[in-house]
Amino acid sequence: MSSAIHAAPGESKARTVFRAVSGNFLEMYDFMVYGYYAAAIAATFFPAGDEFASLMLALSVFGAGFLMRPLGAIVLGAYMDRHGRRKGLILSLWLMAVGTMCVAFVPGYATIGLAAPVIILIGRLLQGFSAGAELGGVSVYLAEISTKGNRGFYCSWQSGSQQVAVVFAAALGVVLHSVLPAPDMKEWGWRVPFVIGCMIVPFLFYIRRSLRETDEFTARRHHPSLGEITRAIVSNWGIVLAGMGLVIMTTTSFYLITAYTPTFGKVELHLTSLDALLVTVCVGVSNFIWLPISGAVSDRIGRAPVLIACTVLAVLSAYPVMRWLVGAPSFTTLLIVELWLSTLYAWYNGAMVVALTELMPVHVRTTGFSMAYSLATLVGGFTPAIATWLIHVTGDKAAPGAWLSIAAVCGLVATLYLYRTRVARDQYKTA
Repeated sequence: MSSAIHAAPGESKARTVFRAVSGNFLEMYDFMVYGYYAAAIAATFFPAGDEFASLMLALSVFGAGFLMRPLGAIVLGAYMDRHGRRKGLILSLWLMAVGTMCVAFVPGYATIGLAAPVIILIGRLLQGFSAGAELGGVSVYLAEISTKGNRGFYCSWQSGSQQVAVVFAAALGVVLHSVLPAPDMKEWGWRVPFVIGCMIVPFLFYIRRSLRETDEFTARRHHPSLGEITRAIVSNWGIVLAGMGLVIMTTTSFYLITAYTPTFGKVELHLTSLDALLVTVCVGVSNFIWLPISGAVSDRIGRAPVLIACTVLAVLSAYPVMRWLVGAPSFTTLLIVELWLSTLYAWYNGAMVVALTELMPVHVRTTGFSMAYSLATLVGGFTPAIATWLIHVTGDKAAPGAWLSIAAVCGLVATLYLYRTRVARDQYKTA
């Protein structure tokens, strides 16, 4: 693989990475603020007879965005594999921007009736469609511009950009909750982060429009058609499904410790929204620190040891630490538990993303990665709704920990299968 980059004269690799991951920031920012303000969104767009039903409707629409990801993965992923990473990443950013505006400016149910939740659903579906290939496109782009022996470190910045979004969104929430009374936050304050997201869009377009195509894609003589890509994905369905197993651990743990934390802290632990958002800020910072370290370590010792260690620790500890948290709920215990789960997530994900790029066939790398990731989000993306439902039906507030343990088992089985059969080693020998 060529380690050179098509970039503007004199542009550093750091700036090229920044241009590539900029759209990832908007994608995760939108997902996070929806999760943070799910209760307010529920009251605005999904009024129901009781608070639980209203919240479940809002969280289900949050999860509905993930239903569109597989379609986005095959359509936009195929577009990127045929026409280039740069063109596809610009298109996905356009679609994300439209989805953001839908949530930011649509009047509530009291004003326009059923049209309000329908438009919100359409906005979420657009965001899910674009996200279906955004993450895969960025990960593959970073893998293809990386220097030899540092692919894990480079790919980790895809997830790193998402952590910046988590910190920014949560910090903005801390400020809003500090300056606005609770009634104002519920009435209109929750819209402010979405409006700010819309204001960021022009800057992100400016950054991404100057992104250049990778040398590896440009040098490839044949770019497959949609039909060829579809046939290749079908013939490699085993690798895609195993990749899905890898990603389930990532998506479940990520949405549990970020998007669900504010709702869990307020509704189940009866902490203040400010406390829960402060913890989320700390989680984002922790993720940001550990991700590149994990990616670099996996470059040195291999992906499998990191993946196995994290999944085993998650299986053994997720439910016990959640039991400890619900038995002694406080800002301090929530912070300790979330930082522990953050460590497991970040170390796992730092090795997992690059592993997933390595095991996919080269000519359909973006589509294959995106399909595996998108299928996994059909499970992990519904974590806030599943966790809320599990607590409701079992009466056990620690039930989300059991859900995470199940996801970790999926990741462990997938890792053992892939590396036992040496699929990852054989698929991408140029690492």
